[in-house]
Amino acid sequence: MSLFKSFFMGGYECADHINRSGERVNLLKETEHDIRAGDDYQDLADLGIKVAREGICWSAVEVAPYVFDFTEVENRIRLAEEKGIQVIWDLCHFGYPDGIYPTHPHFCQRFVALCCAFASFYDKTTSQPFFVVPVNEISFLSWHSGDVRGTVPFAVNCGFDIKYHLCKAAIEGIRALKSVLPECRIVLVEPLISIHGGLSDDPFHIYNLNEHQFQAMDIIAGRMCPELGGSEVYLDILGFNYYWNSQWDHNTGTLPWPEDYKRRTRIADLLKMAYLRYSKPIFLSETGHFGTGRAQWIEEITEGCIIALSEGIPLQGMCIYPVTDRPDWDDLSSYSDCGIYDLDLQKNRMAHLPTVIAILESQEAISRSLIYNSLATEIDEMSKNFDIIIKDRYLK
Repeated sequence: MSLFKSFFMGGYECADHINRSGERVNLLKETEHDIRAGDDYQDLADLGIKVAREGICWSAVEVAPYVFDFTEVENRIRLAEEKGIQVIWDLCHFGYPDGIYPTHPHFCQRFVALCCAFASFYDKTTSQPFFVVPVNEISFLSWHSGDVRGTVPFAVNCGFDIKYHLCKAAIEGIRALKSVLPECRIVLVEPLISIHGGLSDDPFHIYNLNEHQFQAMDIIAGRMCPELGGSEVYLDILGFNYYWNSQWDHNTGTLPWPEDYKRRTRIADLLKMAYLRYSKPIFLSETGHFGTGRAQWIEEITEGCIIALSEGIPLQGMCIYPVTDRPDWDDLSSYSDCGIYDLDLQKNRMAHLPTVIAILESQEAISRSLIYNSLATEIDEMSKNFDIIIKDRYLK
């Protein structure tokens, strides 16, 4: 049974971290989604997309320590409801309020306060089901901030320490969310990658490198670092982010796309690997490309989703990310030519026609696949029941 109102989803950029220049980035404002949300949701609905990934921007809503103002978020909640859009809310999408970071002594209690405040606010604001991502892409954020000095605390060789503390906050945050809204759906979002080894590489070493992508979910599940109190019950819905640079050679870097020769692992196989590890509902929580490759990428990923569905993977959706083009974190004057809509100098949305066509055609292909798989399952169940009846009645 589907968890979401549509298989295809759209994600809005909501990173609000401090960049390498020490400046606060707020892509919600840079793309003007905060003031154009109604039109943006209508654009999604016109494409038949009824699910959006959003973020509250922690650094913006906590106006003083433990003091929260969700006025702008409330506007998006109202507009989404008006346009028939189901929303998955990120509480921490790379950014924290000034002065704190994952290893700060007050980080966990500040995050728990955010979780309690937003869950209480949401419960009073809308009757829509609450889908919530406590901390987005812990694995990426811990690397970006703890190994390559991409954001606070601008560290190196500290990636796992950052990951440990982000997982600690996520676990305590999940408990807080559940204490306020027991029926909320917890969504964990992590990158999905494949590292390829060369002939001279130790296969066991390459295997261990690939295992690192699952550390955050394993910690939250209590499979690693049990002292943090993780539990399998915290793995509710699992999202995986996948882009063209999610596969690379251990020695030479990112594998080319499109490929002249087939070395990449199929996305269907990566999704199957993730599902078999956790046996939870999964979805592609981010995917997309840039420039002229956008449409081709959507077509290829859709084909992979169809294969995964045909192999019995309960894939719940595919999120095009971002919906609107976005500036580079470290150079806000440089745009990426990505997403469904490009932006002009006035931030007006201009549909990228090949991408729109690819989405519409891919939706039809997914619909046919879902119908076929549903009928095939129904026929298989009927066949099993028929066999049982025959054996019970006539072959005793």
